Amino acid sequence: MNRQTKTHGLTQAATPVGTHEGYMPGFANDFETEALPGALPQGMNSPQKCNYGLYGEQLSGTAFTANPPERTWTYRIRPSVKHSARYKKVALPHWKSSPNVDPDVISLGQYRWDPVPHSEQNLTWLTGMHTMTTAGDVNTQVGMASHIYLVTASMEDAYFFSADSELLVVPQEGRLRFCTELGIIDLEPKEIAILPRGLVYRVEVLEGPCRGFVCENYGQKFELPGRGPIGANCLANPRDFKAPVAAFEDRETPSTLTIKWCGQFHETEIPQSPLDVVAWHGNYAPYKYDLRNYCPVGAILFDHPDPSIFTVLTAPSGVPGTANIDFVLFRERWMVAEDTFRPPWYHKNIMSELMGNIYGQYDAKPQGFVPGGMSLHNMMLPHGPDRDAFEKASNANLGPDKLDNTMSFMFETRFPQHLTAFAANEAPLQDDYIDCWDSLEKKFDGTPGRK
Repeated sequence: MNRQTKTHGLTQAATPVGTHEGYMPGFANDFETEALPGALPQGMNSPQKCNYGLYGEQLSGTAFTANPPERTWTYRIRPSVKHSARYKKVALPHWKSSPNVDPDVISLGQYRWDPVPHSEQNLTWLTGMHTMTTAGDVNTQVGMASHIYLVTASMEDAYFFSADSELLVVPQEGRLRFCTELGIIDLEPKEIAILPRGLVYRVEVLEGPCRGFVCENYGQKFELPGRGPIGANCLANPRDFKAPVAAFEDRETPSTLTIKWCGQFHETEIPQSPLDVVAWHGNYAPYKYDLRNYCPVGAILFDHPDPSIFTVLTAPSGVPGTANIDFVLFRERWMVAEDTFRPPWYHKNIMSELMGNIYGQYDAKPQGFVPGGMSLHNMMLPHGPDRDAFEKASNANLGPDKLDNTMSFMFETRFPQHLTAFAANEAPLQDDYIDCWDSLEKKFDGTPGRK
């Protein structure tokens, strides 16, 4: 860790042994990394004087008494209070927080949207965020919001953090760079990123225009699900999550820092870059994960398991077994179950399901659910395959069949998801989506033994 490289305007730690392209492997590990030799204290967290004249500061993601605690010690050019001045409220009209119940919007229904089209405007990570649904309550730190981002322009000398939430970012188009206090994350489709609550970052466009999905988690942070009888392997493995190595900016230039706090946005002006962490160690950090590394499991004899077997990450609630949010992935996989209706069955669910399509076709909705599109099936509203999918699955030759060129996901929450005015009135809602079940036929025949 004693060599440095200049990249993206930041001084970054050279890639040490055990890392990959500037990232450190593992989920919730205790990492340590430094961009200058000797910047990271050894054997203690808070020396009387830090090397290089740095300031020691802790970023806490949990209460001090939480077990295990989630915290990171940073060693920075200035303490964060020097990146915080008087605040003024600013408006980001398309970014909403819960509770956000619009009396003129009906959230009860089965909804589907075409991709939100790109705009001719220059849109940054902040101005291009468009909320589709909200759930729970941001003030009591439960629930979530789902967003579509449309980004065409980099944030110039502008920075952001959310005190309300961690963000799960799911790109669908284009490439983004997240320059964070703790290092650099480059992100493209088929990958995801997790940005913790309280982390300062700037978002740059590497290849645009960029579009994707965001799950804003108000509650307990995402963790790997318990695998239960599945055991130690498959699904998402901890080693495939990558945390960035240390990188810092020592740049004296007028900048703005925007903070999301209790659903409102506040801006402060500062005379320097806040990305000045030269070294850090701890287990509270951003990550990226390649969804192509996700190893699904499934039925190998008969019947269709619950979709919970496809959980990548879960954010727990106070109710065991009932998540605040589950992030579920439906990717390429083999279907081999015999005498089984293989697509998702018809059902009503206590959980509210918001789906997004990254690429390809989803097996239960082969028509109309296109890449970049979304659907919402709110709690206790029936849904399932359309007629064509039902007929195909009911009459298929049940040999081994690979679902190929497909990657969709679900943000599932125990709370009802309320549509925003944007989702109801501006986003390209498919008014005829509910009609996809109209042609389902009555097939009942009371003859004994009849199938």
